[in-house]
Amino acid sequence: MKPFPKNGSVDQNVRDSQAVLGDYRNSNYTKGHLSPSSHHRALLDQKATFSLTNIVPQQAGSNSGPWAVLEQEVAHRLAAYCKEPAYLVTGVLPYVAKHYIANRVAVPEYLWSAYCCPSFSSTLPPKLHPFFPTHAAIGRNDRKSNQEIVPINPDVEPSVWGYDVRRMTLETLEMYLQERLGGAISIFDNRCQQQYEGSTE
Repeated sequence: MKPFPKNGSVDQNVRDSQAVLGDYRNSNYTKGHLSPSSHHRALLDQKATFSLTNIVPQQAGSNSGPWAVLEQEVAHRLAAYCKEPAYLVTGVLPYVAKHYIANRVAVPEYLWSAYCCPSFSSTLPPKLHPFFPTHAAIGRNDRKSNQEIVPINPDVEPSVWGYDVRRMTLETLEMYLQERLGGAISIFDNRCQQQYEGSTE
């Protein structure tokens, strides 16, 4: 990973293959992480998440609001109960009619995330059983999107209104991905086979 030149000049080969900082200027979008830096332990891994190949245009109300809450929840839950390793996959759902910034970078209508924790603690509290070994979520990136996938909570602060995140099972997420993207969708191999701590299976 190389930093962009400070003078702002970027090789055309780079511009032709990925987003550049100039694409985000005056766009009203923040640079939203797909793989969050907070989900990585090593400093170099954290720095690598700031590459624009790991970034999508995300509304500020989503990025620093409900989506950030989801990322923190997942990180804390897996740190407390998941035995290494855990697997996280994050992606986007594009608009049916594409939206772009700078006529180059596709803007997602929704962000989604799923995790797989095939080995987790046998002391898992009953209220967390639905969250293991897999769980998923879809978050709104557009206040004007319909509410078929993610309903809007009308009782939240105005700054985050319309950027709700809906927690769901892995199977429900895969259903929505299949409907929007077409074709069969399977995010984790073998459906993330469950294995409790101390299991001999």
